[in-house]
Amino acid sequence: MSNRAAYETFHALHQRTGVFVMPNAWDGASAVLLKRAGFQALGSSSLAIAFALGRQDGQHAVSRSDAIANAALLARLTGLPVNGDLEDGFGPDPEDCARTVEAAIASGLAGLGIEDTTADPAHPIHDFDHAVARIRRAAQAARGRIVLTARTDNFLQGREDLAETLRRLTAFAEAGADVLYAPGLPDMDAIRAAVRAVAPKAVNVLIGPRSGAVPLASLEEAGVRRVSVGGALYRRAMAAVVEAAQELKSGDVSSLGRGVSMSEIAALLQMSQNAG
Repeated sequence: MSNRAAYETFHALHQRTGVFVMPNAWDGASAVLLKRAGFQALGSSSLAIAFALGRQDGQHAVSRSDAIANAALLARLTGLPVNGDLEDGFGPDPEDCARTVEAAIASGLAGLGIEDTTADPAHPIHDFDHAVARIRRAAQAARGRIVLTARTDNFLQGREDLAETLRRLTAFAEAGADVLYAPGLPDMDAIRAAVRAVAPKAVNVLIGPRSGAVPLASLEEAGVRRVSVGGALYRRAMAAVVEAAQELKSGDVSSLGRGVSMSEIAALLQMSQNAG
């Protein structure tokens, strides 16, 4: 899929009625398995990339080039639109965000997300005006070429102020972001409020409200346009490793035969390489 086609396909998914699920892959095998499952777009996962490399997430431990290369691999193998989880845009300044947008476009990504985080535990969220300026500059670079998701991590950083979160989402929408995202919203009322605040722009939700999982139909009814899963699939895979390791330690090797076969994954990768 060409860069332009990927962007247009991804953009169209956000314009249609209803919700779509964008699961987050982290390597070639997870990407082709998710494609086979029938998903129409994928995201990368900064958490999964960092943990796979033995590093911490959200602390500038993964470079811009490595994060974009990982997302580009997912796109190349699947031919699907891929949204890069590109953390804070890899730098504090608006121009850092613009450079990240340009690099994502050059690598063939259909979308990218930029957060208002700082990677500084003492001051984890950029001040309001600076956060908006960063998204405005990213939107100027992105316009008409890549779908820009603007994200505020207030709730993930313990700043549980819904009014301030909605203020940021609204300002990001006005600054030109295509999709708005505030992971960790507490309940469905907060999600509905976010949808109303930025309408008609699209809202992404991380799995569902923090109060507990809800059916996709409930998110769709609330007006959510996109659902991502962040590092949840990666953590689910790691849970399988823990379970198998415990069984193996006890002397039971039977569970090791329950995984996806090597030949199955190899065939999917070969199909992807041939298609490319």
